[in-house]
Amino acid sequence: MASLDWVVIIFYLLIMVGIGIWSFKMIKGSDDYFVAGGKLPWWLSGASHHVSGYSGVVFSAYAGIAYSFGFTIYMWWAVAITISVITGAYLIAPRWARLRMKLKIESPLEYLSIRYNMPTQQLMAWSGVVLKLFDVGAKWTAIAILLNGFTGVPLIYGILISGGVSLLYITVGGLWADVWNDFVQFAVQIIAGLVMFFVVISKLGGVSSIFTMWGELPAGNADLFREPYTVAFFIAFIFITFFSYNGGTWNLAQRYIASPSGSEAKKSALFSGVLYLIWPLIMFFPMWAAPIFFPSLDDPNQVYSIMTIEFLPVGLVGLVLASLFAATMSMTSGDINTVSAVITKDILPTISSKVRTLDKKASLKLARIITLIFTGLTLLLGMNADHFGGVLGLIISWFGALVGPISIPMLLGLLPRFKHSNSAAAIGSIIAGLITFVVFKYGLSEVAQSISISAPLAISLITYIGMGWLNRNQPVPQEVEDLLDALSDENTPFTDNSIKA
Repeated sequence: MASLDWVVIIFYLLIMVGIGIWSFKMIKGSDDYFVAGGKLPWWLSGASHHVSGYSGVVFSAYAGIAYSFGFTIYMWWAVAITISVITGAYLIAPRWARLRMKLKIESPLEYLSIRYNMPTQQLMAWSGVVLKLFDVGAKWTAIAILLNGFTGVPLIYGILISGGVSLLYITVGGLWADVWNDFVQFAVQIIAGLVMFFVVISKLGGVSSIFTMWGELPAGNADLFREPYTVAFFIAFIFITFFSYNGGTWNLAQRYIASPSGSEAKKSALFSGVLYLIWPLIMFFPMWAAPIFFPSLDDPNQVYSIMTIEFLPVGLVGLVLASLFAATMSMTSGDINTVSAVITKDILPTISSKVRTLDKKASLKLARIITLIFTGLTLLLGMNADHFGGVLGLIISWFGALVGPISIPMLLGLLPRFKHSNSAAAIGSIIAGLITFVVFKYGLSEVAQSISISAPLAISLITYIGMGWLNRNQPVPQEVEDLLDALSDENTPFTDNSIKA
């Protein structure tokens, strides 16, 4: 890259750090640090939810899929997420905001001690924290691959650079720093993406090439679905992303929790869903067209970085790389902030009574220490990602298969329809899902990808609903009835404060 590109990157990273320092003034206690005091406007929350839903993986592994398999990436990824998020806008998102309004939660798992019991909450908290170690570690590796493609910087240094900058601003500024950096990153990504989009159209011969170029691509690249990304895979991914993007991925739940009201959370989710429907058509277009310009790439995962270097002028290359850096850091920083909330608010208070009595200042200090430690562990895992199946293997296989068993009791526990699914159903569904994952991962590894990633979720879902049905004639604890009634309506109060006990 040219010197001007490095200047742009460094300037952008300084802006990110500056936002963290500016946000420091808004942090008075752990509620500001973790949920922005419940003051996130819908447009900021929605933009943050959108950009937090994908990382550098989209521009490396998913870009490689777009290059090799064509349009199908839009169907099974973008359309699947759109369906999931918009459905969740009506069913799930408002309930997250009401949890904070009525129970004063700062972590998406705090309510589980009332909905189920403390052992169930702890199982989900510990399982989720371990899962997030792998998930965030994979994302550090993804951004390092992009940096390597642009600059030749070794992967380990790319991981340390992106992780170091994220650690600095998220530790200082909490959720406020994270969402404002998301918004800036969203604006930069749109600028960089539109420039690349129009440059590629120009090189293809004009606007008409949007429709005519498909005949020049390899056979099957214009198909809506093609092996291994079949209709079955698409349906499986809808179910997975429903649980992931509506709160199973904790940092996305945190955006809704930080909304001022249920209606604001709903608008936030709808905004994010519409963005997923529209923006990927522009974002992936250069990768779809890439086989025309680069017909035989040795590593398709490098296609976006190669096109950026080849097609964009000096300065814009740095802007694109900065936006890709930020895409990963927005997701990882949100994950880290939320995991810190879970550890601080759900795990540590059960280990030490001293944590339960901390004042606002001490609790905030603890949150920042936990953020530092957790980030360090994810960086170590990122440096060793190849031992766990590489970037795509980590994201699709480990995260995609495990998010369901952990998130099913968490999300369905918000809905009155599943009120008979008690703590036994929650724990049973998690165990059943994890066992199924191990069986398919290590015993039935030759089955279709759509089956292997959806089977754990399906078995977990059947177990949770089935055990609730068997328990249908048993009385539901009054506090659970009251909780679910309160979450169904903005004006119904909930006075049980045991969640903070």
